[in-house]
Amino acid sequence: MPAIQGDFVHLHLHSQYSLLDGAIRFPKLFDKLSANGVNAVALTDHGNMFGVYDFYRQAKAYGIHPIIGCEVYVAPESRHKKKRDSKGDTSNHLILLAKDNVGYRNLTRLVSLAYMEGFYYKPRIDHELLEKYHEGLIALSACLKGEIPSLFLSNNKDQALERIRYYRSLFGDGNFYLEIQSNGIREQDVVNDFLKQLSRDEGIPLIATNDCHYLEREDAQAHEVLLCLQTGKTLLDKHRMRFQTDEFFLKTPDEMMKQFQDVPEAIENTLEIAKRCEVDLSFKGYHFPTYELPEGQDHDSYLEEKAARGLEAYLKSMREKGENLDEDLYRERLSYELETIKQMGFSDYFLIVSDFVGYAKENQIPVGPGRGSAAGSLVSFALGITEIDPIPYNLMFERFLAPGRVSMPDIDCDFSEEKRDRVIQYVADKYGHDRVAQIITFSSMSAKAVVRDVGRVLGMPYGDVDRVAKAIPSVTKITLDEAIRLNPKLKEMIESDAKVARLIKIARTLEGLNRHSSTHAAGVVVSSKPLMELLPVYVGQKEEFLTQYDMSCVESVGLVKFDFLGLKTLSIMDRASTLIREGRDPEFDLKAVPLDDKKTFALLRKGDVPGVFQLESSSGMRDLLVRMKPKAFEDLIDLLALYRPGPLESGMVDDYIKRRRNKKLITYDIPELKEILDDTYGVILYQEQVMQIAMKLAGFTPSDADRLRKAMGKKKADEMAKLREKFVEGAVQRGIDQEKAEKLYDQMAKFASYGFNKSHSTAYAMIAYQTAYLKAHYPTEFMAAILSSEIGKAEKLAHYIDRCRGMNIEVLPPDVNRSDIDFTVEDGKIRFGLAGIKNVGEGAAEMIVRERNEQGHFDSFLDFCTRLDLRKVNKRVLESLIKCGAFDPMGISRAQ
Repeated sequence: MPAIQGDFVHLHLHSQYSLLDGAIRFPKLFDKLSANGVNAVALTDHGNMFGVYDFYRQAKAYGIHPIIGCEVYVAPESRHKKKRDSKGDTSNHLILLAKDNVGYRNLTRLVSLAYMEGFYYKPRIDHELLEKYHEGLIALSACLKGEIPSLFLSNNKDQALERIRYYRSLFGDGNFYLEIQSNGIREQDVVNDFLKQLSRDEGIPLIATNDCHYLEREDAQAHEVLLCLQTGKTLLDKHRMRFQTDEFFLKTPDEMMKQFQDVPEAIENTLEIAKRCEVDLSFKGYHFPTYELPEGQDHDSYLEEKAARGLEAYLKSMREKGENLDEDLYRERLSYELETIKQMGFSDYFLIVSDFVGYAKENQIPVGPGRGSAAGSLVSFALGITEIDPIPYNLMFERFLAPGRVSMPDIDCDFSEEKRDRVIQYVADKYGHDRVAQIITFSSMSAKAVVRDVGRVLGMPYGDVDRVAKAIPSVTKITLDEAIRLNPKLKEMIESDAKVARLIKIARTLEGLNRHSSTHAAGVVVSSKPLMELLPVYVGQKEEFLTQYDMSCVESVGLVKFDFLGLKTLSIMDRASTLIREGRDPEFDLKAVPLDDKKTFALLRKGDVPGVFQLESSSGMRDLLVRMKPKAFEDLIDLLALYRPGPLESGMVDDYIKRRRNKKLITYDIPELKEILDDTYGVILYQEQVMQIAMKLAGFTPSDADRLRKAMGKKKADEMAKLREKFVEGAVQRGIDQEKAEKLYDQMAKFASYGFNKSHSTAYAMIAYQTAYLKAHYPTEFMAAILSSEIGKAEKLAHYIDRCRGMNIEVLPPDVNRSDIDFTVEDGKIRFGLAGIKNVGEGAAEMIVRERNEQGHFDSFLDFCTRLDLRKVNKRVLESLIKCGAFDPMGISRAQ
C-alpha cells in the first residue's frame, strides 16, 4: 500500500489528453502538487486513456503516486443503439479508477470497446460492459452530467435511487462513491444535498472532487478559448458551450477542506481511495507475435536456414554474372550476424519482417531497397528485407545491431504509398486483427497556430492577428517566449496594444497543448496477445485500429513495433516501369540496370534533377551536384550525406570538394586512419567511420563504439568525457601518441554530430540513381508516372506539365476515347489522364474507362450521355470534360 502524503487527493482531473477540453500539463501539475505537500493524483480524461502511460511514468519520476482512471461515457441504453435520451443526450458520465492491474486491464477493455462498439458522437460503454468488466475498479458518480445527478435534476428521484443501489451492488461495498463538488453552480448544490442525504440513508460513502480542467483560477479564460476551439465558436457567441464559473482548477488541500468542512469524511475518503489504488505498469520483456514455423524447426534454426539459402542464391547469381566475390568472407559475416541476432533473442523479429516484405514482393507491391541502419545487415539482405549488399559499400552491421545493446532492432520498410495498406492488412490477417494496430500520434498547438486560433476565438480582425503571427520567426518548434526574445517588434506590439497583450497571454497558456489525434505515418505494433490486454485501443477517422498510447509509450509497454512507410517515389518507379514494359521493353527490370551508366551520370552532373528522388529538393542540391560532378554510385552515397545543414554550415562540404579535386590536400596524422577515411577524402562523414575509428584505433567493442557514436551525435557531455578517457587510453596502448589521440577524439566529436548513417544513405542513393536512370533513358514514361502521382493536385500537375515542355515532351489533351484514368504514353507523347481533370476525379474516370473498355468507343457526345448514367456523371463532370476538350472531335456542338 503506497504511503500517501497530504490532506486531500484529487480524483477527478482532465489533462491535455482530454483534447481541447483539459488544459493541464503533467510537469506543471506535479510541481504544484509537490509544492502543496501532496504526492498522489488521479488522471480521469474524458472517454480515453491517451495520456495514461505518459502520466504514469512522469508521475513516478516526480515521486507522485499515479492513480489510473477515466471519466467514461455511459450510453442511456445499449452501446449498440445510436440514439439520444429524452433530454437529447447520447451518454452520461461515470468516473472509474483502477485499484490494481486487474482493474487496469478491465479499464482498457471498457475504453477500447467504447470506441470499437459504442461510438456515437462520443466513445460509449453501457451497463452490459460494466457488468462484464467491473472487477478491480472503483466508481464515482461523476459531475452533473453523471447518470445519477442527471436523473435527480430531471425529477426522477426514484430512478436515481435505483441507479445508486445498482452501482453499489455491481461494484460492491466500498467500491462505489457518491461524488460531490463545490463549483459555484446552483444545480450542484442541490445535487450535493441530495447525495449527502442518500449517503446517510443508504450507507454509501461520499467523495469530494473538483473536476479539474485547468491548473490555476486565472487559466479559466484560456480554458474558455480552448472550448471555443473545440466547438468552432467565438467568445462573442452567447450560445457557446462554456463552464458557468472559474472554479474548475486544481485547488489546494486547504481550499478543498474549507469547502467541505461539513462533510470531512468526503475529504478523508480521497486518501483512502489513493491508498487502495496501485497499478504497476512496469512492463517486462517483449510481446513477440507467434511466427508459425515448419515442423521440427525453432526460430533460430529456421532463421539460419532461410538466411543461408538466400545468401547462397545470391552468391550463385554473382558467379553466373562472372563476379569474383570472396565467398568465405560473406559466409563468415553471415555467421557472425546470425550468432549476434540469436544471442539477443531477435530471430522472431527478422522472420516476421522477412515474411511481410516477402508477401509484398510476391504480390507486386513495390518495396524500397532498404532504409536506415538495417541496410548494413547481411542477414537482412540474404532474407530479402533489403536489396543492398553491405560488403562492397563497407556498411556496418554494428551500426544496426551492436552486441550488448538492449533495445529492439529497428527495421524500417518503405512500401509503395498506394499499396502500403495491403501489407498492413496482410499482417493483421496473419497474426489477428485484435493483435495488430497502427500507432496514434498527437499534434500540438505551435506558436503561430495558437496565435491564429486564439485571435479568431477572441473575434480580432484577421489582419491584426496575421500581423502578430507573422512577427513570430519561422523557426522549427519555436515558442512564444523565444519569439518575443528574438523579435523586438513583437515585444513592442505586446507592450503597446492591450488586445495583442491579451492575445499573447492566452496563447502562451494554451501553447503546446495537444489539439488533435491522428495516425502515425509509419508505426505498426504486432502483439502475441490481444492488444486490449496490454493497452487501450482506438478507432481512427478512417476506421483504422490504433493504440491509444503514442510511439514512445507502446515501446515501453513491450510491444514490438514495425515501421511501414509509404513512399510515393516507389509508386512512380513502379508505374514508369509498367509503362516501359507495355510500350518499349517487355523485359525491363529497373533493379537490374547497371550502376555505372554514363547517360545517367551525365544527367546528374548537369544538375538536371527535377523529379529525381532526394536530389530535386533545392537549387543548393543542384549546385552541389554540379560542383561535385559525380562519376560513380558511391559519389551519390556521399552526396546525400553531405547535403544537410550540419555539413553545409560547418565547412565539411567545402573540405570534401577541395580534397576530392586535389588529393594532395589529404593528410593523416595517424596512418591507420587512411583505410577508414580514404573513401571520403579524409573527412569524417559517416557515423560508421566514428565507430570504425574507435574499434580499430582504441580497441572499443562494437557496443562501446555504438555508445560513443550516440553520445557524440546527441552531444552528451558527461558520457563523452568518460569515453574520451577510455578512447585515449586505448589508443595509447596501441602505440598512438597521446596528443594525437586526444586531437583525433576532439575531431571526431566535432564531426560526429554531423555524421550520417551510411547504410541509410546507400539505400536512398539507390532510389536516387534509379529515378535518375529512368529520367535519362525513359523521360516520357518517367514524367507520365510523376504526373499520375500528382492527380488531384492542380498546382503540381501544372508544374510538371511545364517541366515536360522544357524536356520537349508533348502532353496531349484528355480524350474520352483515348485517355486512361492515369497519364499514359502514346506515340512518344503523354496523354492526359481523365482523373487529372478538375472536378472529374478517380470515381468518374474509372466509370468512363470501364464503359469504354466493355462496350467500345463513344460515337458522339450524345452516345456518351446515353450510355453513362448522368446521375453518376454529374453536370460538373460533363462541364469539365467539355471545357478541356475531352470530346473533340465528336461533334459536341451538334450533340448539344
